[in-house]
Amino acid sequence: MTHPEPATARAATSLVEIEDLTKHFPITRGIVIQRQVGAVRAVDGISFTIQRGETLGLVGESGCGKTTAGRTILGLYPATGGAARIEGQDIHSARGSDLLALRRKAQMIFQDPFASLNPRWTVGAIVGEPLRVHKLCHTQAERAARVKELLELVGLSARLINRFPHEFSGGQRQRIGIARALASNPSFIVCDEPISALDVSIQAQVVNLLEDLQDRFGLTYLFIAHDLSMVRHICDRVAVMYLGKLVELAAKDTLYESPRHPYTQALLSAVPVPDPIAERRRRRTILTGDVPSPAHPPSGCHFHTRCPIATEVCSEIEPTWQDIGGGHFVACHHWADGPGRR
Repeated sequence: MTHPEPATARAATSLVEIEDLTKHFPITRGIVIQRQVGAVRAVDGISFTIQRGETLGLVGESGCGKTTAGRTILGLYPATGGAARIEGQDIHSARGSDLLALRRKAQMIFQDPFASLNPRWTVGAIVGEPLRVHKLCHTQAERAARVKELLELVGLSARLINRFPHEFSGGQRQRIGIARALASNPSFIVCDEPISALDVSIQAQVVNLLEDLQDRFGLTYLFIAHDLSMVRHICDRVAVMYLGKLVELAAKDTLYESPRHPYTQALLSAVPVPDPIAERRRRRTILTGDVPSPAHPPSGCHFHTRCPIATEVCSEIEPTWQDIGGGHFVACHHWADGPGRR
């Protein structure tokens, strides 16, 4: 179990509080009568807070549970356990009008701009749907005017309101997705790898747009990504996830300059450096073996099967989530023995 940050670390400005959140997908057998024979532990007890106006980055290998965590936080997946509180209210226990109000405050920008937009709907219908659901506009004309305003806000012409998604490029579709997320005037947005499906030349434009919108509206982001260089650019703090668990969380400069978990060190050592001399001098951490199955995670520390400094205690006892100073959290028995000394 990943223990939550202590109360002293939770400022009064916390917008999002995640406490021991878990999401397990059952594995069943049988056709007529199904019985559960196991579970995929996609998210296995994660805890963190996000301050109002902050961008928290969530990084890790493919399949580590980042996207599942983001969707569970927003209630798109029902949680197996734990709590996801937005402005103090747990989204998984909310019902009726309370749940609708929370969904208005929390939105998501999806990874694939080609799959996240309904191909049968016009841009006006797509962006205007949150306005209809949350009853933010009283007339159709008012809704159309607001949709045009949102399109121009994300850098698209209002004249495109009656076009369909297939008439747009990938970058333009992602801007439509951003406009849809902004329609309900949210305070919190989960950005699920919003630039990974875009051309490199377009990625910087979308990231700059997200930063401008955050400055203008005081938005709070959970930014899920693979690109560690981009994460350092846009995020205030960074959380590292491995096999459903958080292994490290710190301010971005602290994490990149002094990683304390061997998995974080391995991730950062794989980021290319433009200086060939500095690249040759860097100490690389090469991980061996494959990522274990989340249906059968290793005992003790989930990372011990691939860790270069693992000892017997790592396979027997799960490390606790501890603050090692300055809001730098790590879950490792040997965080002081080597990780971070590159």
